[in-house]
Amino acid sequence: MLLEIAEFTAQPGKAEKLRAGLARGLAVIRRAQGCRSAQVRACVEDANRFIFTIEWETLEDHTVVFRGGPLFAEYRSHITGLFVEPVVARHYELIDA
Repeated sequence: MLLEIAEFTAQPGKAEKLRAGLARGLAVIRRAQGCRSAQVRACVEDANRFIFTIEWETLEDHTVVFRGGPLFAEYRSHITGLFVEPVVARHYELIDA
């Protein structure tokens, strides 16, 4: 299992529309193969910034299956034109101490 953290910055004047679009997109992501959980969060210090935190079974579930399948286009349709490119997305694995 790994955690994806994706950071979004709203286009000027579009923070509320991006917030709503990310919420709609979240429902799409949750239907994806390998998605164990997904949340969207708004930044407290900057109303134009948001993050997704998504737990995927494997990296390929995100980078190959989701991004290469029809759900990705459906998800993006909710947020296209509302955020500054590029989205910063990174994947993290748990370190057991």
